Amino acid sequence: MKAWGHFKTVNHHRFLVMKHCFQVGLYWQGLTHDLSKYSPTEFVVGIRYYTGTRSPNAVERSIKGYSEAWMHHKGRNRHHYEYWTDLDLKTGQYRAYPMPRRYLVEMVMDRIAACKTYHGKDYTDADALNYYLRARETPLLHPETSLQLRHILKMLADYGEKTTFRFLRDVVLAGKPFPFEDTSAKF
Repeated sequence: MKAWGHFKTVNHHRFLVMKHCFQVGLYWQGLTHDLSKYSPTEFVVGIRYYTGTRSPNAVERSIKGYSEAWMHHKGRNRHHYEYWTDLDLKTGQYRAYPMPRRYLVEMVMDRIAACKTYHGKDYTDADALNYYLRARETPLLHPETSLQLRHILKMLADYGEKTTFRFLRDVVLAGKPFPFEDTSAKF
């Protein structure tokens, strides 16, 4: 039963991300989103720690102190900000780099879909922002990406999907400045 439940959850999540990505013109990313979740490294862990109410990676992390499935996943999926880190040769420390906009948009769709998947009928457009604010994203999230993400999630909470998806398509993916970058913007 856990295998079937996990399989259904992954497919439902992927379907929502695909649907949302298609709405803003990210067709390839919609089709290929999270394919690594079907790899043995991620799928077997997903079955083992499946609850249906939270990410199996979070459950694995709470038990083991880390998640092997998550480490595999974030290293293969560019829509996770953790992917966009590398060793700074000057400091010898890992540092964050800004996410390209198409992956930022996919990350937003991923967060929306995760909230819809785990909250079900109780989902609201504020859920992704609330999760972001509770999670206190790490220094591995570049400050520019953090500002952009927070702006988008706040827009989603305040104005809903239709307005936010239009902004993602017409401003973010078009490479135009965010409102906080350009005082003449009307969004």
